[in-house]
Amino acid sequence: MKREYNFANAKRGPAIPVPKGKSRVTIPLDEDVLDWFRQQVNRAGGGNYQSLINDALWEHIRRVR
Repeated sequence: MKREYNFANAKRGPAIPVPKGKSRVTIPLDEDVLDWFRQQVNRAGGGNYQSLINDALWEHIRRVR
């Protein structure tokens, strides 16, 4: 470890850029809801639980339109 670090050129924000057409948001969700989506992804053999949540939200939007 260094004794000092130079943060003069440091940038704030997420380390991973957000793809075009997407927004990074922080919302509180019940742990049980997140666990359910994570379990679905694990049962499917992999994937991304955030994408699964996004798909579920789109499905809901299509139904209520």
